[in-house]
Amino acid sequence: MAKARVANTRLAGLIAEAGLSHAHVARIFVRVAMESGAEEFAGVGRSHVSHWVGGTRPSGRAPLILCEALSRHLGRNLSLDDIGLAGPASPAESTFSNGLDWHVDPLNALTSPADPGRDDVDLEHRRVLEAAAYSVAALTLPDQPWWQRMAERRGARSTRGSRRVGSGDVGAVGDMAAMFSRIDQRRGGGHARSAVVQYLTADVAGYLHGTFRSEQVRRDMLSAAGEIAYIAGWMTFDNCEHATAQRYLTIALKLAAEADDPPLAGHILRALAHQALDLGHHRQALDLATASVSGDRYARASHRERALLGVIHARSLAVTGHRQAAAALLRAEDDLAAAGAGEAEPDRVFFFGEASLAHETACALRDGGDLSGATREFRRSVRTRKAALFTRTHAVTLGYLGSVQIQQNDVEQACLTWSAALDSMDGIRSGRTRQVASDLRELLAPFQRRGIKLVRELDARAATYLASVP
Repeated sequence: MAKARVANTRLAGLIAEAGLSHAHVARIFVRVAMESGAEEFAGVGRSHVSHWVGGTRPSGRAPLILCEALSRHLGRNLSLDDIGLAGPASPAESTFSNGLDWHVDPLNALTSPADPGRDDVDLEHRRVLEAAAYSVAALTLPDQPWWQRMAERRGARSTRGSRRVGSGDVGAVGDMAAMFSRIDQRRGGGHARSAVVQYLTADVAGYLHGTFRSEQVRRDMLSAAGEIAYIAGWMTFDNCEHATAQRYLTIALKLAAEADDPPLAGHILRALAHQALDLGHHRQALDLATASVSGDRYARASHRERALLGVIHARSLAVTGHRQAAAALLRAEDDLAAAGAGEAEPDRVFFFGEASLAHETACALRDGGDLSGATREFRRSVRTRKAALFTRTHAVTLGYLGSVQIQQNDVEQACLTWSAALDSMDGIRSGRTRQVASDLRELLAPFQRRGIKLVRELDARAATYLASVP
């Protein structure tokens, strides 16, 4: 005899608390699913929600998406238990916990090199990461005692591996981080990101499970591992795989906290804020950016890194309507001006100079409604960048400049700018350049019927680029 379903009273109670109908819950669910790349749930409707309330468990990653949808609407971070869907977890749910739960050991989110059949495990690990949903609720940072506990965890770890890890190994990981960063800047996050993930889950995970020659080496390796995890997250973010990027960036932040490396933690918080800005989660972006410039994360950072943290903080202030944005921009300019040739700087900020500051300043001005100022700063960014070294960002800057120009009804100049952007995209694999090409087609669509030759040519070139990149 079939076992009768038990109604999910927790889910029903939260839906009632939110004042939502089952149809409205379904619409929110589908919106979150689409944002997370979970197109298989596009057809979810009222009847699905009614079945879930009636006791049917959603399949696959749907519990995570439903949890995120209700968390956003209610403004607090709900767990699967809160919505009545705890119990035997799917692989996607387990990895969601490992990646985003602040209290889960970051080393457990990476594959142990001692696992049998590790190649298969690595592949499954990546597939599961890619299956999870981007979580706005998980952007809520843990309280101050958490940071202290993470730093204390480092000394409490027991040695399990037979590999001896020394300062030379730390240097090797740093060299790999520098190489991958330069590939990202030139060719975009779509190139080599799978190699970064493989290196992180194999070689770097192996180091983290090894025996360290000194406590300082352990701390330095945790920082180096955090940088590799950050690069994996940043490259995946650049390729617009936002759920996966969020998980790697969160793992990176945990590693930086365990290493007690505040500047690195600030750098990663800045990346999470940047991602939240691009996805339209402005309040959360401001919280993250504010945390990135707080305390030792800013005070112990080099002047160049302070400028990078500061300009994203300024962007977050601008888009949320805070008048302090102008002062934050000025401070970022002062910090960059103070960066001297003799100052010790981490390699991770090698790309940040006048062109990058101008690009982010332009974004802040654009988001604050100052289109003339944004045009001026985007032009300065284009003029001062070494395009051959930073090709991806150069193409994105030109794309953004064209979008601002079209908003100012300067169609001819926008077309010329976008033509230069498409020229720069040759060989670039980046979600952000794909978005530029998609946006220019959408913004030029109203001008197609006017028979403007340059518009037709640009649309065709953009379509060709979009068809040529995954």
